[in-house]
Amino acid sequence: MDIEKSNKQPHVSFGEALTILLIMLVIMGVGVIKFGLMPQTPVMVVIALIILWSRIRGFSWTQMHEGITEGITNGIIPIFIFILIGALISSWIAAGIIPSMMVLGFHMISARWFVPSVFLVCAIIGTSIGSAFTIISTIGIALFGMGTTMGINPALVAGAIISGAIFGDKTSPLSDSTNLASAIAGSDLFEHIKNLMWSTIPSFLISLILYAVIGTPKNSGASLGKIDQTLSVLAAHFTISWWAALPIVLMFVCAFLKIPAIATLFLNIVVAVAMIFIENPNTQLKALASILENGFVSKTGNASVDALLSRGGISSMMGTVSLIILTLSLGGLLMKFGLIQTAMQPLVDRLHSNGALVTAGILGGIGVNIFVGEQYLSAILPGKAFKKAFNDHGLDNLALSRVLEDGGTVINYLIPWGVAGAFAANALGVPVLDFLPFCFFSLLSPIFSIISGFTGIGLKKIDKNAPAVAETAN
Repeated sequence: MDIEKSNKQPHVSFGEALTILLIMLVIMGVGVIKFGLMPQTPVMVVIALIILWSRIRGFSWTQMHEGITEGITNGIIPIFIFILIGALISSWIAAGIIPSMMVLGFHMISARWFVPSVFLVCAIIGTSIGSAFTIISTIGIALFGMGTTMGINPALVAGAIISGAIFGDKTSPLSDSTNLASAIAGSDLFEHIKNLMWSTIPSFLISLILYAVIGTPKNSGASLGKIDQTLSVLAAHFTISWWAALPIVLMFVCAFLKIPAIATLFLNIVVAVAMIFIENPNTQLKALASILENGFVSKTGNASVDALLSRGGISSMMGTVSLIILTLSLGGLLMKFGLIQTAMQPLVDRLHSNGALVTAGILGGIGVNIFVGEQYLSAILPGKAFKKAFNDHGLDNLALSRVLEDGGTVINYLIPWGVAGAFAANALGVPVLDFLPFCFFSLLSPIFSIISGFTGIGLKKIDKNAPAVAETAN
C-alpha cells in the first residue's frame, strides 16, 4: 500500500511551503547563532519535523526514503573527496610539505602585506588548479599557520584564504562549480568566465584593498620574534627541503592534464607517503596508517606550533561528512516534497524588471544555500526556476550563469551548515560565523551582480541576430 501511495504527490500550497521553510530557518539559525550548537543537531531536528509533517500530509515512507537517497546521491563524490583530503592534510604535514611551505612563505612574504598577499596567492594558485577545497586544505593551512604565528586575527586570515580560493575556483575553467553554472544556464564556458568579470573584478579589487587596510599586524617586532622562533622549531622537527614542492607541482600537472580530483588526491597522498618513508625509512606501517586515519600529532614542545600542525586524518573529516549527509538528506526531502519549488515559483512569476529578476535570482541562490546547504543545488535549482524568465526578459544565458555563481556557489562558504562552509571551518579550525565577516569576496560578488542588474552595466542581452545555439547541457 505504501508503494502505491508513493506515486501520489499531496498538493503543498505556497503559504504552507513558505511557513515550513521559515520554521526551518529559525530552528537552524537560533540553534547555531544564539546557542552556539554544532549544525548537525539543528539540522537533524529539522529533518525529524519534516518527516513528521510529511506523514501528517499523507506522503509515504517510500517517498521519504527516496528523497533522502536522492539527496545523498548528489554528494557521494564530495564526501569521498573530503575523506581523501583528511588523509592528504596529515600526510603532507608528516612529510614536511606544509612545514616547508610555511618556512618558504616566512622568507618570501612581508608581514606588513601578509593578509593581502594571502588573498593574492590563493587566488592565483586557485585559478590554476580550479579547486577551492584543495587550496584551503593545503596551501591554506600553511598560510593560516603563518598568519597566526604573526599574531593576526585567525578569522581574518581564514577569510582571506577562503576569499582567494573562491576567486580561483570561480574564474578557473577547471572548476566543477564554474562548469556547472555554465552548463545549467546553457552558456559557453569561456564566455561565462569572461562575463563573470563584471562582478568578479570589482569584488576582487575592493577585497584586496580591505585586506591591505585591516591586515597589518599590530606589533611587528613581536611578530618577527615569534616567526624566528617558529622557524627554528620547524627546522628542528621537520624535514624542510625543496623536495616538498614536488606534490604542489604534481597538483598543477594534474590540473593541466584535467585529471579528476579523486585521482589527483590519491596521487598526492602516495607521493607524500613515499616522502615519509624516504625521510624516515624506519617508519612503521601501523604508525603511518594511524597518521592517515587519525591525523598527524605534532610533538615539538612548542604549544603554538603543535596546535597548528596537529590536524588532518580521515577521522577529522567525519564531523563534516556527517553534516553533509544530514544536509543532503534534508535537501532531498525538500525537493521530493516540492517545498523549494513551490516557494520559488510565485516569486519568479511576479518579476517584471531586469533588476528585480537578477536580484530574485541572487536571493534564490542564497535561499537554497540557507535551506539546503548544498553548493551544487544552489546553482541547479535557481537555474531551472529562473531560466525561462531570464530569456523572456531578453536576457542572455550568460546573465543567468553569472547570477548562479554570485548568488549560489560563492555563498555556500558562508553557511555554517553548508557543505563548503563546514569544510572550510573544519580544515582551518575557525567557525564559519567567525570568518564570515572577512570573506569579502563572497559578500561583495552578489552586491555587484545586483548593481549590474539594475544599471544594465555588463548585463548580457540576447543577440537577436545571433544564430540559435542548441542547449544540450541541460
